[in-house]
Amino acid sequence: MTTVLPMRKPIIAVSLILLLVAIAMVAGILRSGQTLPVAIQERQPGMDRPAKAGRVEEQAAIARGKLIPGSGVPTNMAGAWPNFRGPNHDNIVTDPTPLARQWGTHGPAQLWSLDLGEGFASAAVLNGRVYLIDYDQPAQADALRCLSLADGKEIWRFSYPIKIKRFHGMSRTIPAVTDRYAVSLGPKCQVVCVDALKGNLIWGLDLVKEFNSEVPQWYAGQCPLIDGDRVILAPGGDALMIAVNLATGKVVWKTPNPHDWKMTHSSIMPMDFNGKRMYVYCGSGGVVGVAADDGQLLWDTDAWIISIATVASPLPVGAGKIFLSGGYNAGSLMLQLKLGENKIAAEPLFRLQPTEFGATQQTPVLYEGHIYGVRPDGQLTCLDLNGKVCWASGGAAKFGSGPYLIALGLIFVMNDDGVLTLAEASPLSYHPMAQARILDGHDSWAPMALAGGRLLARDMTRMVCVDVSGVKP
Repeated sequence: MTTVLPMRKPIIAVSLILLLVAIAMVAGILRSGQTLPVAIQERQPGMDRPAKAGRVEEQAAIARGKLIPGSGVPTNMAGAWPNFRGPNHDNIVTDPTPLARQWGTHGPAQLWSLDLGEGFASAAVLNGRVYLIDYDQPAQADALRCLSLADGKEIWRFSYPIKIKRFHGMSRTIPAVTDRYAVSLGPKCQVVCVDALKGNLIWGLDLVKEFNSEVPQWYAGQCPLIDGDRVILAPGGDALMIAVNLATGKVVWKTPNPHDWKMTHSSIMPMDFNGKRMYVYCGSGGVVGVAADDGQLLWDTDAWIISIATVASPLPVGAGKIFLSGGYNAGSLMLQLKLGENKIAAEPLFRLQPTEFGATQQTPVLYEGHIYGVRPDGQLTCLDLNGKVCWASGGAAKFGSGPYLIALGLIFVMNDDGVLTLAEASPLSYHPMAQARILDGHDSWAPMALAGGRLLARDMTRMVCVDVSGVKP
């Protein structure tokens, strides 16, 4: 049996000799008045925050992106769902397409389906096109995909390489789309803006590189907000919030981040107060209001902090009130904005216990003066604006963490296992009208989109498009 122990003494001796030679060389340089050959590098932002393993490669990801054309053709169907929570950011359908109030024994007809990478990213719809951020696991790449609303066939995809490990889903966000631009935020905080029709890259931005953002646990869940000619994002890190010119990718303004709040899974919501437009956001340390025109910090409060994951977005309900809800025993809080002498104050009006109302994943909906949502025990619930529970769906009607939206006085609500329920959006009582399974998988948590009578929904690995219109073929 051989051993390496006898070799240790010679190795030590050689090491000492080499060390003495190195010391002698340094001493000689110093005696001669020369300086040691040290490379001097100009300090760059972020140098004092060491890059994590793999970040150098990730920062170049967008530049290595490729546009891949497909065979799909857009349809000329009416209806739009151009971003998270629809046309008015309220999860209410605005197009007048008639909707069926009964589905029959077989449920709404499935028009097409599509296998996807693991995640909960959902769709935006505009001009007969479906936009989706997906993860291509075989290619290890994010893919902003444009599909035909008619049949789900891919029109194009813009794909860039990025390595992502499975962490109970990967892609989680929804693109924001206009007639000219489509903007997505990937799992590791890469932002890309492409031509909405052709898919070619217009600009890209790595929030970790540019603003020292920290990728949230379970990856990014914030959805981009397009407002006019700008896209609004909340990086955290070096800037609490930013506005970026849609056409050029240049930063228009940055909001300071004095308390070093981190990015959460919550998305930015626009609202108007006292004639001034602002953006409201739930960061890691509280809630903030930012001026839309110049990014000025108008108000902030630490009255609302969720210990584990902040997911639901703020819900403006009028008269300067903002309804906040969360999971992990957070319950709910109604904030009231008030004008002070020189600034705006945000004061709590009332709190609700989780048993009364909370929202682990989905943001509630304000409809005709009432708030509708699924609370932590899974019951669909209706509240008035004073926090009084008007009704709850009951123990036999539970929906887990599934999504919901409202259209033409109807609530579409999904449970965890892909069963879709249709109910009346009325404060009088819970009145279910139809029910059908439209997905066969699990964790059907992605927000739904409804445009032109076509409902788009997904579970962990599959998306379906079903016809919920009341229009006969």
